[in-house]
Amino acid sequence: MHKLNYYPISLVIISAWLATPSLAIEINTHGITDLRIGIADTSQSHLAAGQGKFSNSDGLSLSLAQFGVETDIRFDHQFSAKIVLNGSYLAEDAALGITEAYVKYKGLPTSSGWRLETKAGFFYPKISLENDAFAWSSINTLNSSMINTWVAEEIRLTGAELKFTHLGKFSGQNYDWSISGAAFINNDPSSALLSWHGWTTGSRQTGWGESVAFPQPLAAQPGGPLAEQAKRSKPFDEIDHRLGYQVHWDYQQANWGKLNLGYYDNRAQSFQVTDGQYGWGSKFVYAGIKLKLPAQLQLTAQYLEGNNLMQSPDRQDIVKNAYKSGFIMLSKRRNKHGYAMRIEEFQVDDRDNTAGDDNNEYGTALTFSYNYRYSKPLFLATEINIIKSRRPARAYQNLAIKKTEQQLQFSARYFF
Repeated sequence: MHKLNYYPISLVIISAWLATPSLAIEINTHGITDLRIGIADTSQSHLAAGQGKFSNSDGLSLSLAQFGVETDIRFDHQFSAKIVLNGSYLAEDAALGITEAYVKYKGLPTSSGWRLETKAGFFYPKISLENDAFAWSSINTLNSSMINTWVAEEIRLTGAELKFTHLGKFSGQNYDWSISGAAFINNDPSSALLSWHGWTTGSRQTGWGESVAFPQPLAAQPGGPLAEQAKRSKPFDEIDHRLGYQVHWDYQQANWGKLNLGYYDNRAQSFQVTDGQYGWGSKFVYAGIKLKLPAQLQLTAQYLEGNNLMQSPDRQDIVKNAYKSGFIMLSKRRNKHGYAMRIEEFQVDDRDNTAGDDNNEYGTALTFSYNYRYSKPLFLATEINIIKSRRPARAYQNLAIKKTEQQLQFSARYFF
């Protein structure tokens, strides 16, 4: 288990107390426990320094895929706070940490329908349209898409967000829209894991202060271009003391669905290194749509595209990648039964000349998921994941460059 760092909790509690020193407090707690049995045809998991696309390695596995606790603290109708703890216990990895901790102000709307919201602390950027259940879990599938698996692993904002929402009902319209901007620190190594293990799928979330293994071997060998590089990444480290930013727009119509798009830039200085952690200049654009279709069908689609740069201390390009991924998912809920099918495409384009560090990748993925609501809080689910990809870096571990990986999972998920 990783040692917890309580800085985000302290930030939330102190900020909330300063903002609302004399108000009564209402506390509500919810969460999820997800037990799984799985069998996979793959290689060693990326969580165990391998090149496998799943959280579990080849063979049979029994795991606690997620234990999440979400605590909402409400001070009045405008001030609130949230603390989210997530853990997992897999054969290759055990984790427990704070995945979100923030204080929030939600103002009353004006007569023209404008509302101001602010948030400060440690929180997910507004990207995912599938991870909308307790503790940032996905209600339709067991494994998140590759986009949102990566967000859960490497992307988090430690800072503040300002949001303006226009509520259509005040002007006779049937839709709302909002625009927000955030400034953040502590995300300089983001996209290091994506570059060196490629796109993956799972439900593990990296907590504050945690580290995640890189596949071995790296180009970071003694005397190599990255001799100072640590063997594990700390995605939420601050390297250069520069602010990153995110901007986001979304649109929502009750009988139609929702749409979002945005831009993220951590503004990391790519030649900086501290305690084996390099700055990775990472930026990306994203867009998503969730539509209500006839016959109780729902379509969810997301796309993300970006690039990164990591340099040696003398400012020579070592890793320079362009990356993109997208998915389309159809889901349906009928009485106690839920169905989902997701198709994905993903790619990493290596644009540097570093020998022994080929990060090129291209692949497709297919997911079939079914869940049955046994009781109000208990869901029984099964899921099949199939991934076909070409990744030259597998040769560094004496694996086939082209590989088809498959996984079958059975789950009991209890929401409380």
